[in-house]
Amino acid sequence: MRARQVLDPVIDLVFPPRCPVCGDAIAAQTGICAACWMDMVMPGEPACASCSRPLSEVAFGQGMQCGSCLAKPPRHDGIAAATLYTEPSRKLVLSLKHGRRIALAPVMARLIAAGLDRVGPDWIVVPVPLHRWRLWQRGFNQAAEIGRALARLRGAQLMVAGLERRKATPSLGGLGKKARKRALVGAISVPDRMKPRIKGARVVLVDDVLTSGATSNACVSALKRAGASEVVIACFARVID
Repeated sequence: MRARQVLDPVIDLVFPPRCPVCGDAIAAQTGICAACWMDMVMPGEPACASCSRPLSEVAFGQGMQCGSCLAKPPRHDGIAAATLYTEPSRKLVLSLKHGRRIALAPVMARLIAAGLDRVGPDWIVVPVPLHRWRLWQRGFNQAAEIGRALARLRGAQLMVAGLERRKATPSLGGLGKKARKRALVGAISVPDRMKPRIKGARVVLVDDVLTSGATSNACVSALKRAGASEVVIACFARVID
């Protein structure tokens, strides 16, 4: 703590704190400006009882489910999203992921933690894995950085190596739903050495963005096959189609 007290003013002098969303001056390196906070869209009620997808007031009812969950019940046990994927949240994610502003991970984790009240010391936090080549290129796994801060906030156990991406997959951004699913077949698994710890565990699966759900579904399936009793997906931003 004393080292930070000495170094932080020096860092701020060399690199004046700027909001990663709009670029305005802010008080610290680990936040965003008040105006951009106001522009963030937070999920709320009414929402699907299974996946927390926002529902219209007309569809609202106790235990109501969205059409996707009714058509195909999810394998996960709930989704906790800090924000909906809008321009401010997109810029924040890109600042962490490609701008290498790792200090933003605790900010994102604090917002996610607000929706995980029941998570505590008896839970395991597992980040969505990167393939080793992607990790080497980027230098860090943004999901692991968010997961590390989230585990600390909720008093849970962090298991960075709880999942592994065994094969490199193409960027899923331009692929359709079926193509994404095909690309991930056999790509993600629980390492044998981790299976005893996963069996019977309650797991929080962490990612920065939840898009189509193809990657998170592959992760959830791997964790459930390894014996996880419960898997909740936690993300900073969620894309609503």
